[in-house]
Amino acid sequence: MRRRRLLATLATALASTPALAQGPVRRIGVLMGYSENDPGASDYITALTQGLNARGWTLGANLEIVWRWADGTPALFERHAAELVALKPAALVAQGTPSVKALRPKAGAIPIVFTIVTDPVGQGMVESLAHPGGTVTGFTDFDPAMAGKWMELLSQVRPKVSRVAVLFNPETAPFAGLMVRAIEKSAPSVGIVPQPAPCGDDGAIGAALAATDGAVALPDLFNLVHRRAIVAAAARRRMPVIYFNRTFTAAGGLMSYGVDYADQFRRAADYIDRLLKGARAADLPVQQPAEFDLSVNLRTARSLGIELPQTMVSVADEVIE
Repeated sequence: MRRRRLLATLATALASTPALAQGPVRRIGVLMGYSENDPGASDYITALTQGLNARGWTLGANLEIVWRWADGTPALFERHAAELVALKPAALVAQGTPSVKALRPKAGAIPIVFTIVTDPVGQGMVESLAHPGGTVTGFTDFDPAMAGKWMELLSQVRPKVSRVAVLFNPETAPFAGLMVRAIEKSAPSVGIVPQPAPCGDDGAIGAALAATDGAVALPDLFNLVHRRAIVAAAARRRMPVIYFNRTFTAAGGLMSYGVDYADQFRRAADYIDRLLKGARAADLPVQQPAEFDLSVNLRTARSLGIELPQTMVSVADEVIE
């Protein structure tokens, strides 16, 4: 109900703003990997909708947005992708790798703008970042420097960690090898030994944490959907875990460092605007992350008996007391 009220509020507010471009209503479809009740959902809805509104596209006047939420479920990705394509939208937005993989074979000539996707070149989604070719382009969510930052932040906590589980699900994160290699390259400089930990269920998460004294949860839809299980397992082990998004710290995780996802949806609005005005996805370069956030949860740190250095706390974008 909260999401429905938000959408209604946005539609009313944005419809009252004069559109910069008048004409027939254009439809776009959005396939989200999350649940519609995800804590970050309202931020992404707002970012995309307001970004389009700022470019002259007004809900109820010249724009319709159809949202579908897959909740990390493979069958729902396929079903919702088919539903969206059947509506013949002018463009599609795909959040995450599973959304792109479900939409791309069905979309035909309909252009797709992705957000929160790792290594689109390695996954065969685009020909190159500068020249994507085809009908797919968008915004990546991983810079190799992030791996070094994760290891650096883990190395600063007390008690000190030495063995770090790298959590991911191969089914939802086929790109994990890229991140694991970046972690393995940076970890020795701070005295950490990373241990890749493929997980397919909550039991595997617990087993991975039981074999280490710290962890990093890779940007992976599985980890996001199972974030409460990861946070609970870390609490039982009283161990530090670093996550890739602030929704984890909001759920009781210790700390997170990663891309500002709402910013990716704001930037996606610019690409959707260009496509609706006649641009080709092949001519829009894939863009790398631009905004990063550090979030720390001091309440969790106290409950785990973990000390976070004041220097870390002082530079954090968000501190949960």
